[in-house]
Amino acid sequence: MQKSYLALGCFWNPEETFRQIAGIIETEVGYAGGESSSTNYEQVCTGKTGHAETVKIIYDEKIISYEKLLEVFFKIHDPTQKDMQYPDVGTQYRSEIFYENEQQKNTAEKYKKLYNEKFNGKIETNISKIKNYCKAEEYHQKYIMKKNQ
Repeated sequence: MQKSYLALGCFWNPEETFRQIAGIIETEVGYAGGESSSTNYEQVCTGKTGHAETVKIIYDEKIISYEKLLEVFFKIHDPTQKDMQYPDVGTQYRSEIFYENEQQKNTAEKYKKLYNEKFNGKIETNISKIKNYCKAEEYHQKYIMKKNQ
Protein backbone atom coordinates (compact mmCIF):
# COMPACT_ATOMS: atom_id res chain seq x y z
CA MET A 1 0.00 0.00 0.00
CA GLN A 2 1.09 3.55 -0.78
CA LYS A 3 0.02 6.95 0.55
CA SER A 4 -0.66 10.20 -1.22
CA TYR A 5 -1.54 13.60 0.23
CA LEU A 6 -3.36 16.02 -2.05
CA ALA A 7 -4.74 19.48 -1.28
CA LEU A 8 -7.30 20.79 -3.75
CA GLY A 9 -9.69 23.15 -2.03
CA CYS A 10 -12.34 22.10 0.44
CA PHE A 11 -11.60 18.45 1.14
CA TRP A 12 -15.19 17.12 1.18
CA ASN A 13 -15.83 16.68 -2.57
CA PRO A 14 -12.34 15.48 -3.52
CA GLU A 15 -12.44 12.90 -0.72
CA GLU A 16 -15.73 11.58 -2.08
CA THR A 17 -14.34 11.40 -5.62
CA PHE A 18 -11.16 9.58 -4.63
CA ARG A 19 -13.00 7.24 -2.24
CA GLN A 20 -14.97 5.78 -5.14
CA ILE A 21 -12.03 4.99 -7.43
CA ALA A 22 -10.93 1.37 -7.83
CA GLY A 23 -7.67 0.73 -6.01
CA ILE A 24 -8.27 3.33 -3.32
CA ILE A 25 -8.17 1.45 -0.01
CA GLU A 26 -8.95 4.33 2.34
CA THR A 27 -9.41 8.08 2.32
CA GLU A 28 -9.14 10.50 5.20
CA VAL A 29 -9.35 14.27 5.36
CA GLY A 30 -6.98 16.41 7.34
CA TYR A 31 -4.65 19.37 7.36
CA ALA A 32 -1.07 19.38 6.05
CA GLY A 33 1.87 21.66 5.41
CA GLY A 34 1.51 23.90 8.44
CA GLU A 35 3.92 24.88 11.15
CA SER A 36 2.38 22.83 13.96
CA SER A 37 2.03 19.07 14.35
CA SER A 38 -1.49 19.56 15.70
CA THR A 39 -4.27 21.89 14.67
CA ASN A 40 -8.02 22.04 14.22
CA TYR A 41 -10.54 23.43 11.76
CA GLU A 42 -11.04 26.72 13.60
CA GLN A 43 -7.30 27.39 13.69
CA VAL A 44 -6.79 26.42 10.04
CA CYS A 45 -9.65 28.75 9.01
CA THR A 46 -7.74 31.74 10.37
CA GLY A 47 -5.19 31.23 7.58
CA LYS A 48 -2.37 31.59 10.10
CA THR A 49 -1.35 27.95 10.60
CA GLY A 50 0.02 27.33 7.11
CA HIS A 51 -2.03 24.13 6.78
CA ALA A 52 -4.05 23.20 3.69
CA GLU A 53 -7.18 21.07 3.69
CA THR A 54 -5.80 17.76 2.44
CA VAL A 55 -7.05 14.35 1.35
CA LYS A 56 -4.91 11.45 2.54
CA ILE A 57 -5.24 8.53 0.14
CA ILE A 58 -4.11 5.00 0.83
CA TYR A 59 -4.04 3.04 -2.40
CA ASP A 60 -2.97 -0.24 -3.92
CA GLU A 61 -0.33 0.62 -6.51
CA LYS A 62 -1.04 -2.70 -8.27
CA ILE A 63 -4.50 -1.38 -9.12
CA ILE A 64 -4.02 2.38 -9.45
CA SER A 65 -0.82 4.30 -10.04
CA TYR A 66 0.37 7.51 -8.44
CA GLU A 67 0.29 8.98 -11.94
CA LYS A 68 -3.42 8.19 -12.25
CA LEU A 69 -4.07 9.88 -8.88
CA LEU A 70 -2.33 12.99 -10.18
CA GLU A 71 -4.40 12.92 -13.37
CA VAL A 72 -7.56 12.86 -11.25
CA PHE A 73 -6.12 15.58 -9.00
CA PHE A 74 -5.58 17.96 -11.92
CA LYS A 75 -9.01 17.20 -13.43
CA ILE A 76 -11.25 17.63 -10.37
CA HIS A 77 -10.18 21.11 -9.29
CA ASP A 78 -8.93 24.31 -10.86
CA PRO A 79 -5.15 24.26 -10.42
CA THR A 80 -4.89 27.77 -11.91
CA GLN A 81 -6.49 29.40 -8.86
CA LYS A 82 -4.11 30.62 -6.17
CA ASP A 83 -5.15 30.07 -2.56
CA MET A 84 -8.76 29.34 -3.44
CA GLN A 85 -11.18 27.01 -5.14
CA TYR A 86 -14.31 28.67 -6.45
CA PRO A 87 -16.18 30.20 -3.47
CA ASP A 88 -13.63 29.05 -0.85
CA VAL A 89 -10.85 31.59 -0.41
CA GLY A 90 -7.74 31.36 1.76
CA THR A 91 -4.39 29.61 1.87
CA GLN A 92 -6.05 26.54 3.42
CA TYR A 93 -7.79 25.99 0.05
CA ARG A 94 -4.62 26.07 -2.05
CA SER A 95 -3.67 23.49 -4.64
CA GLU A 96 -0.75 21.41 -3.38
CA ILE A 97 0.77 18.00 -3.90
CA PHE A 98 2.55 16.76 -0.80
CA TYR A 99 5.14 14.08 -1.51
CA GLU A 100 6.64 11.44 0.78
CA ASN A 101 9.71 10.53 -1.27
CA GLU A 102 11.82 11.58 -4.24
CA GLN A 103 9.90 9.34 -6.65
CA GLN A 104 6.61 11.05 -5.76
CA LYS A 105 8.30 14.46 -5.97
CA ASN A 106 9.72 13.75 -9.43
CA THR A 107 6.38 12.42 -10.68
CA ALA A 108 4.52 15.42 -9.26
CA GLU A 109 6.95 17.82 -10.93
CA LYS A 110 6.54 15.96 -14.23
CA TYR A 111 2.75 16.21 -14.07
CA LYS A 112 2.80 19.84 -13.00
CA LYS A 113 5.00 20.62 -15.99
CA LEU A 114 2.68 18.69 -18.29
CA TYR A 115 -0.42 20.51 -17.05
CA ASN A 116 1.40 23.84 -17.01
CA GLU A 117 1.98 23.39 -20.74
CA LYS A 118 -1.73 22.65 -21.25
CA PHE A 119 -2.74 25.71 -19.19
CA ASN A 120 -0.20 28.16 -20.68
CA GLY A 121 1.93 28.44 -17.54
CA LYS A 122 -0.96 29.26 -15.21
CA ILE A 123 -0.75 26.29 -12.81
CA GLU A 124 -0.58 27.49 -9.19
CA THR A 125 -0.15 24.03 -7.64
CA ASN A 126 2.61 23.81 -5.01
CA ILE A 127 4.74 20.70 -4.58
CA SER A 128 6.09 20.17 -1.07
CA LYS A 129 7.37 17.46 1.22
CA ILE A 130 4.60 16.30 3.52
CA LYS A 131 4.85 17.77 6.98
CA ASN A 132 2.61 18.09 9.99
CA TYR A 133 -0.36 16.15 8.66
CA CYS A 134 -3.21 16.12 11.20
CA LYS A 135 -6.43 14.18 10.82
CA ALA A 136 -9.46 16.48 10.64
CA GLU A 137 -12.31 16.29 13.09
CA GLU A 138 -14.66 13.31 12.81
CA TYR A 139 -17.55 15.37 11.42
CA HIS A 140 -15.41 16.14 8.34
CA GLN A 141 -14.64 12.47 7.63
CA LYS A 142 -16.69 10.99 4.73
CA TYR A 143 -18.84 14.15 4.92
CA ILE A 144 -20.56 13.80 1.52
CA MET A 145 -21.23 10.10 2.03
CA LYS A 146 -22.80 10.77 5.45
CA LYS A 147 -24.94 13.62 4.07
CA ASN A 148 -26.30 11.40 1.29
CA GLN A 149 -27.37 8.56 3.57
